[in-house]
Amino acid sequence: MKRIGLFGGTFDPPHYGHLLMAEHAYQQMDLDEVWFIPSFKPPHKEEANTTAKDRVEMTRIAIQDHPAFSVNTIEVDREDKSYTVHTIKLLQKQYPDFQFYFIIGGDMVEYLPNWYRINELMKLVPFIGVKRPGYTLDTIYKVEEVEMPLIEISSTMIRDRLQSGESIRYLTSPEVIAMINKYQLYS
Repeated sequence: MKRIGLFGGTFDPPHYGHLLMAEHAYQQMDLDEVWFIPSFKPPHKEEANTTAKDRVEMTRIAIQDHPAFSVNTIEVDREDKSYTVHTIKLLQKQYPDFQFYFIIGGDMVEYLPNWYRINELMKLVPFIGVKRPGYTLDTIYKVEEVEMPLIEISSTMIRDRLQSGESIRYLTSPEVIAMINKYQLYS
């Protein structure tokens, strides 16, 4: 049975923090693959700053050199708010022989009590929580912990730096930076 890590998010833009989280979950949980699942409309935050198409393409570019990483557009294809419980049910129906794990950062572990139909979701899929600076993994829900080096990069930080005319070099891949610059995505 294939072990697939699912990593959902806005990825607006994707950055090295996302890639490190996915890599450490991939290695420490002995996953066969990690599927990045960009949301169309994130249910827990404001609208994205770029189109879903741009975020899917940036994510593809960011992970292109990892043979076990891929992008799954299941949530973007629905063109509406996506709740994880619906995504998991659909993936389990499409891939009944796969064991899925849902990868989240420490910030999301603390937010789990607010997730849509969380109790049902916890019965459907094991969660992998990746430690992040400033967050604990204290929760009433069962979450497998994954360690990673402390790195404080966020999509918000990158967007803020771009708005201020500051460099984002070494925060995300050169290919993602090239796409951002080419299409002036955060101008």
